[in-house]
Amino acid sequence: MSLLKQSRQIIIGCVLILVLTLTTACGGNVTQANRTTNPPMVGKDVASGELGRVNIPAGESFGDWVVQTSKGLVTEAYVRDNNKLGVVISSKVPPSDVRPLAKSLVEGFRHNFPNQDLKVLVYAPDKKLILTAQYDVQTNQVQYT
Repeated sequence: MSLLKQSRQIIIGCVLILVLTLTTACGGNVTQANRTTNPPMVGKDVASGELGRVNIPAGESFGDWVVQTSKGLVTEAYVRDNNKLGVVISSKVPPSDVRPLAKSLVEGFRHNFPNQDLKVLVYAPDKKLILTAQYDVQTNQVQYT
């Protein structure tokens, strides 16, 4: 009798793990799908003209997500050609936090647009370029200029 009870507990445990794994995996995809269907909050051109308007639907969605989740640190965000992210930071961002912010943006950008070289362009509130972070997929390194 104890062998039957123990087997039943093992089977229930396995089923529970399987259900939780599938629910979590499916739940993450649903969240991403909802995020990509949000209407874009940004649509103005960056003054430098290097990025211009967003030209891909996934870029519109990612730019929108960056602005929404930045808690006021990023006022505008643009993605172009699946590999360039331009952000305009607010005056709330102190100069010492620009590089860590760029690093975080590279990580998020790399997660959403994998397996390619990426460039993150950080603009001051007056839309002048202040920092460029370039991610090299082969070396897995970020260079700042």
